[in-house]
Amino acid sequence: MLEAETACPADASGALTTCPGEVLRFWESPQYFVVLGAGGRVAEEVDVEACRRDAIPILRRASGGGTVLQGPGCLNYALVLDVRLRPSCADIAGTNRYVLARVGEALASRWPAVAARGTSDLALGELKFSGNAQRRKRRHILFHGTLLYDFDFARVEKYLRHPPRQPDYRADRSHMQFLVNLGADAGQLKELVARAWGATVPCTGYPRELVDQLVATRYSQPEWNERF
Repeated sequence: MLEAETACPADASGALTTCPGEVLRFWESPQYFVVLGAGGRVAEEVDVEACRRDAIPILRRASGGGTVLQGPGCLNYALVLDVRLRPSCADIAGTNRYVLARVGEALASRWPAVAARGTSDLALGELKFSGNAQRRKRRHILFHGTLLYDFDFARVEKYLRHPPRQPDYRADRSHMQFLVNLGADAGQLKELVARAWGATVPCTGYPRELVDQLVATRYSQPEWNERF
């Protein structure tokens, strides 16, 4: 089971929205698994034999972006934003700038060196602690990212191959050389990010039946996870 917390963020006018509208959700997996972006290629990005040997699931998400390892010490946040309320989110690049500026500013109150790097990363200097991706619909955007705070980078090196695509600032460094933990605890990170979005109204419940249906018909199926 994934542990999750949800809250409704304020809209552009400062008024709190109501679910199901704009939502901020946090989650962290107690077990390790690999997850590819929608167009990721398993053979190029994952050490399949190492994953099979250690019973590490290989899954695929609906958003873009690169392949990541999930597990303890990696806090995830997910935002559902209404495009009508946020003109800065009219396209992919604008959404990246808008969300990363807001999250980065919140974290910079604790870590002044935080900056947006590459296409959709947050970094401390030249070291990455947050990768982000998005899934766009006509009225809403799912924007989600990782916040590394106590992650085992040796496992990243073990289960993921060197990425075929990388931002210039990575300079072809290995996972171990490129990643950094923030050295906080999950509660502190949640508080900073939630405050940045004015997320103060807890959401109650979620569409469990729909989630179960999508897991059963798509996200647990080899046809989806192994399609490339």
